[in-house]
Amino acid sequence: MKPFTGYIFLFIAISCGITANSFAKISDGFTKLTPSVACILLMCVTMFSLAKGMSAIPVGFAYATYSAVTVASILIFGIVKYNQMPNAYGLIGIILIIAGVLIVNLLGKVN
Repeated sequence: MKPFTGYIFLFIAISCGITANSFAKISDGFTKLTPSVACILLMCVTMFSLAKGMSAIPVGFAYATYSAVTVASILIFGIVKYNQMPNAYGLIGIILIIAGVLIVNLLGKVN
């Protein structure tokens, strides 16, 4: 598989991961059927896509990118939908996560 295809799968994994985590909150602890089923199905698609992406992209790059973008996006989802504003330490942590992923992706080398 070509790296470009791997990045397409990574994009799908990130998109589905964000949506699945959003449904996890909406499912109210898996007590609501429709969002619970959507969350589980989207997590399956997420893991499949992430695994396919990792066959063309180095594991560290793929997972670091997936996790950071998903965490940052869910943070934004919480701020916008539920008015859950993180404190200064939370914001610093998110900034450090994003900085770490940028360092891994821009400066990291794989032998």
